[in-house]
Amino acid sequence: MWFGAQSAEEAMIPIPLPWLVFTALIVFLAGIFFVWICYEIARKRRAAKDRKDRIQCHLCAREFTAERLEPLPLCPYCGSSNERIPLRLF
Repeated sequence: MWFGAQSAEEAMIPIPLPWLVFTALIVFLAGIFFVWICYEIARKRRAAKDRKDRIQCHLCAREFTAERLEPLPLCPYCGSSNERIPLRLF
C-alpha cells in the first residue's frame, strides 16, 4: 500500500446531491457573469474609440467621421469646415 492509501469509499468526499447541484450552478453563473463583465468593458472601449473620431457639424448638426490628420475637416453633407470639439453625450 502507498503512503496514506485508503479504500475507495474512504478516499471520496461525501457531498449531498443538493450541494453538488448548488455548487455547479454557482460556478456556471460566475462564469457567465465574468464573460458579461469582460464583454461590457470591451464594448465601452470600442464605443469610446469610435466616438473619438466623430465630429458634429456646427452648421447642419449632422455627425460624421473624419481622419485625425485633417485640421479642419469638411462636412460631407453641407461642405462647411469644422473644428474638432469632443462630442457631449448629454
